[in-house]
Amino acid sequence: MNKLLEVKEFDIITGNPNFENDEKYKYLDTVAFKNLIEFIHQFTGNEEVADALDFMRISYKRNIGNVVSIKNYVGLIQMKNGYQIQILPKISFTNSDDSENINTKKIFLNMLRSMREFPSKVFNDSSIQVDRMNLYEIFINMYLQEIRRLIKIGIKSDYIFKEDNLNYYKGKLLTSQHFKTNLVHKERFYISYDEFNPNRVENKLIKATLFKLQKLTTSAENSKEIRQLLVPFEMIDASINYTTDFSKVKIDRNNRDYEIIMQWSKVFLLNKSFTTFSGNNNSRALLFSMEKVYESYVAQQMKKIFSPDGWKVSAQDRGYFLFQEGHEEKKKNIFRLRPDIVIRRGDVTVVFDTKWKRLIPDRSKNYGISSSDMYQMYAYSKKYAEGDMVPEVWVLYPKTEEMHEPLHFDSGDGTKAHVFFVDVATKDTNLDKLKAMMEASIK
Repeated sequence: MNKLLEVKEFDIITGNPNFENDEKYKYLDTVAFKNLIEFIHQFTGNEEVADALDFMRISYKRNIGNVVSIKNYVGLIQMKNGYQIQILPKISFTNSDDSENINTKKIFLNMLRSMREFPSKVFNDSSIQVDRMNLYEIFINMYLQEIRRLIKIGIKSDYIFKEDNLNYYKGKLLTSQHFKTNLVHKERFYISYDEFNPNRVENKLIKATLFKLQKLTTSAENSKEIRQLLVPFEMIDASINYTTDFSKVKIDRNNRDYEIIMQWSKVFLLNKSFTTFSGNNNSRALLFSMEKVYESYVAQQMKKIFSPDGWKVSAQDRGYFLFQEGHEEKKKNIFRLRPDIVIRRGDVTVVFDTKWKRLIPDRSKNYGISSSDMYQMYAYSKKYAEGDMVPEVWVLYPKTEEMHEPLHFDSGDGTKAHVFFVDVATKDTNLDKLKAMMEASIK
């Protein structure tokens, strides 16, 4: 796990040694590049699972050969030979240098925490040496912090059913086994009993995870932490059959403290990801759709900024359909509209969509805005209209060095569409500016 290639979205990877020092490409040695091609073909998708070809496109360039283009997904890939590829989001830092990608990782981790399905509550990024850790090591550290929190609260015990042949009596005598085993050992009792101890299935899975991470980590900090955390689990048996043991875990109010930890344990023990993939266990991919991360992050920040002033912020609003089908008495709604964010206050509605895409400063090419995005926003404005009140629609793209000033469009029939560029490079973003512009526009 010592070999690591760090790339960003939209980078192009080649295995051609003639381009090892070319600024346009990221270079992988021939064997590692071949493994990457195999990885992409291996993680093929269907209707239910994501396809690696959706975010890592293989193409052929004359005089170079096969190349792999990165897009959409961010995270870490470990191939079967142990080689890792770390994919970071492309974030514009206008006022600071981020040549070492330290700020990029910090911002990305902060954005990740906004996702409901991302298991992290106590993560403290100030305690992690982000400059010395890749994403996988950072995720390991997140898990270890959760274990540390659990130990402070207290590892839970449970009544565990046991059978044993003891020289004292307790519980229930198992008659047939007793006479079969103790025919010449009158001093013993073959019994069954319930013992209150921490050897419950959740703790077994944690210990198995710690053992596995102890072998995987290359971080001295994580390695030291794992050794310390294994001490409280000394009397606990490590899980052997992970799938069976995970099926026994039922999260309720009595073991709620284990919920996040079990999600992480499943990621590490079963090589699962937070995205859906199929493939063998020799490779692992811990990847995140930047479209979803960005959408979740913007929605979280908008709730913080808009809610105090009486705006009701709704993510993934599902109130309207584009068409109806069938006869008058049996009409069925079809083509559900699902804007990313809808805010309401009184009789005013404003619709927002987030797009993780870098626009270009070229008016003749519509700034790189796709026609389908604008068709979508136009449909929102018509369907969310209430009487004469036509809602404004806003598309939120990430701010870049070249594109940062808002754009405004008017359809001529009542629909006004605006483009705003969100500054994700700053912790508090610039959504307060968006709020002021929006409220001034709807007065």
